[in-house]
Amino acid sequence: MNRIVLLALTLTLLTTLVTSARYPYQKVLQHSRIRGRQHGPNVCAVQRVMGSNKQYYTNCKQWYQRKICGKSTVIVYECCPGYEKVPGERGCPAALPLSNIYDTLGIVGAATTQLYSDRANLRPEIEGPGSFTIFAPSNEAWAALPAEILDALVSNVNIELLNALRYHMVDKRLLTDEMKHGGTVPSMYQNLDIHIHHYPNGIVTVNCARLIKADHHATNGVVHVIDKVITAVTNNLDEVVETEESLETLRTAVAASGLDTLLQSEDKQYTLLAPTNEAFEKVPKETLARILGDPEALKDLLHHHLLHSAQCSEAIIAGSSIETIEGTPLEVGCLGDELTLNGKAIISKKDILATNGVVHFIDELLIPDSAKTVSELGKDSVVSTAIDLFLQAGLSSHLAVNERVTVIAPHNNAFKAGTPVIDRNMKNLLQNHIIKDQLSSKYLYHGQVLETVGGNKLRVFVYRNALCIENSCIDAHDKKGRYGTLFIVDKLLTPPSGNVMDVLKADSRFSMLVAAIQSAGLTETLNREGTFTVFAPTDEAFRALPRGELNKLLGNAKELSNLLKYHIGDEILVSGAVSQLIRMKSLQGEKLEAMSKNSTLFVNKAPVSEADMMATNGVVHAISTVLQPAKSQERGDELSDSGLDILRQAAAYSKVPQSNTRFVPPYSRLLSKLKQRSSE
Repeated sequence: MNRIVLLALTLTLLTTLVTSARYPYQKVLQHSRIRGRQHGPNVCAVQRVMGSNKQYYTNCKQWYQRKICGKSTVIVYECCPGYEKVPGERGCPAALPLSNIYDTLGIVGAATTQLYSDRANLRPEIEGPGSFTIFAPSNEAWAALPAEILDALVSNVNIELLNALRYHMVDKRLLTDEMKHGGTVPSMYQNLDIHIHHYPNGIVTVNCARLIKADHHATNGVVHVIDKVITAVTNNLDEVVETEESLETLRTAVAASGLDTLLQSEDKQYTLLAPTNEAFEKVPKETLARILGDPEALKDLLHHHLLHSAQCSEAIIAGSSIETIEGTPLEVGCLGDELTLNGKAIISKKDILATNGVVHFIDELLIPDSAKTVSELGKDSVVSTAIDLFLQAGLSSHLAVNERVTVIAPHNNAFKAGTPVIDRNMKNLLQNHIIKDQLSSKYLYHGQVLETVGGNKLRVFVYRNALCIENSCIDAHDKKGRYGTLFIVDKLLTPPSGNVMDVLKADSRFSMLVAAIQSAGLTETLNREGTFTVFAPTDEAFRALPRGELNKLLGNAKELSNLLKYHIGDEILVSGAVSQLIRMKSLQGEKLEAMSKNSTLFVNKAPVSEADMMATNGVVHAISTVLQPAKSQERGDELSDSGLDILRQAAAYSKVPQSNTRFVPPYSRLLSKLKQRSSE
C-alpha cells in the first residue's frame, strides 16, 4: 500500500514539475532531472542510442518506449548542463566555473571549435568583454565535413574560417527559452539569418543542426554545442527547385501550377518533399499525363508534397502524423538514420535549408487520393478484388475520369469464400454498386434514396453504430478521388427485389409462412409501403414444433396472427448494423432482441440461417425456429377452417405435388382431416 502511495506522489510531482516548464526543451530537461535525481543532485537521465554517441533528453513516452528512430536506447546518467562532479560526493553538486566563451568551449568538449577560433584570430573577441552566443559545432561535426570543404576553411583561416565561425555567432546572449519555433536571428557574418526551430518534442535546431549541449553560460555570453557545421542560407524554396538539376520535372510542374508564388513567399515556413526526376519516371505515363494536364489534380499533387511547417530531420525521433497543405496527413518517421514517409524510406537527400523552409528530396511521387481516379484509389488497397471485378465486368468507364460517381466497394474480406464469376447477373449487380453522384458518407441521412447507374434505387439506413446502404454497411473511411469516391463496405449489397411478400413467395422455404400470413390477414400489411424486418421461420421451423403445438396454433386465427406479428419488427434492421444487443419493437407489441456473435445474427438467441434478403418495404431474415412471445393466449384444440386453408395454401406454394410429400406426424394427421373435410 505504501509503495502505491509513493508511486502516486512521484507521478504527481513529476507532472507538476514538468508542466511548470514553459518551453519544450525545458520540459524534457526537467523530466530528465527528475528521472536522474535518485543518483544525486543535478543528475540528468539521458537516452543514448545503442551503437552510437547520439543521446537525447526525452519525454515520458520515449522514456518508456526506450527507442529512438526504431533503435534501442540505454539510460545513462550525467551532470545536467552547468554542473560538475565533486570527488567523494553524490551527484553533481558543484556549478561549473564561469569563464569566458573561449574557455567554456573547452569545458563543454568543443575543442575543435576552440582550436579553430584561435587559428582564425577570433579568440581575443570571445575572451574579451561583450555578450555573445556561439553555436559551436562538436568535434565530430567538424570531422564529418567533406575533406575539400575542411581544407578550404583551414587553408584560409583569416577569411573563410573566420567567416564560417562568425556565422555561428550572435551578438547577444540567447538561451533556449528565447528560441522561438520558426524564428531567425542575425548572425555576426554580414547579418545573415540563422534559422531556429524549437519542436514540441524538446529538440532545438539552428539551420537544422541539433543543439546537443545547450545553455552553457559564460561570463560574456552562452555556448550551445551543435551536431553540424552550419552554412549561410540565401535561397528560398523556389530557388532551391530552380537550381537543382535533379528537380527538373518538379520545376516544370511548379511553373504550370503557379505554385512558384507560394514557394517564394517568406510569410510562412514549409517543408517541401521534392520528388526527383526519377520519382516522376516511376509513375505510369498515362497517369502522369492525366495529372499534369488537370490543373486541379496537379495542384493537389504538389500541395500534398508540402508540410505546414519546417521539419528538420534531426527533430524526427519517432513517427508522427503531419498534415500537408492539401489536407491529407503523412506519417513522417525515421528508421535508424533514414527518414520515412508512410513507413517507406524514400528520402534520398535531406535538410536542404531555405529562407522559408526546408527541402527533402524523395525518390517516389506521393499521389494523394484527391488526384486519383476511382480505379487508382482501389488498386493495391483493401478493395482491390472488387475493383478487379468492376474492370472485368466492363465498367472501367465509370471508374475513370470526368464522371462523378460513388462506388460501393466490398472489402477484400468479403471474397474469402471465393471471387464470383462475371456473368450477366453479376454485371447487373455491380452496376448497382455505382451511384450517380460523388458523395461523402458523412452527409448521408436515414431514408435517403440513391440512384445507381444500373437503374436501381438504394436506401440509406443510419444506426447508432453503423451506416448502411441496403444490407452493406460502411467498413472504413471514404476514399475521395478526383471525380469519384469509394465507400468501403463489408459485403456485396443486395438491391431490393419486390416487397416482403414477393420475397417470401419467391422462396419455397417459406410456403408454410406465406400461407399462414394470408390466413391471418397480414398480406395487405406486408404488401404496403413500410419498414419491416421479418424474421421468417422456414417450413422446417414449423415442422419442428412439438406434436400438437402446430394443430393448436393453426386452429386459432387470432393466436396465429399474434404469433406472426411477433416475427415482424417495425423498422428495418440489417445484420451489419447489429454490433451489440438491440431491442426492436414487434408489430405484436413485445420486444425482439437481436445480437451478433461470430458474424452470425441472432434473434431471441435463435440463429439466423440467412440474413438480409432485401425488399422494397423491409428485410427478411430466415430462421429455423418459430419465435414464441412471452405472453401466449389460450389456443383451441380443433383445427379451424383457417388452419385447413393454411395447409391448402402451403401445398399450393410448394413446388412438389402433395402425393409425393412426406409429412411429419402432425402434418399427416392434419392432412387426413383436410381430406375428410373436402369429401364432406
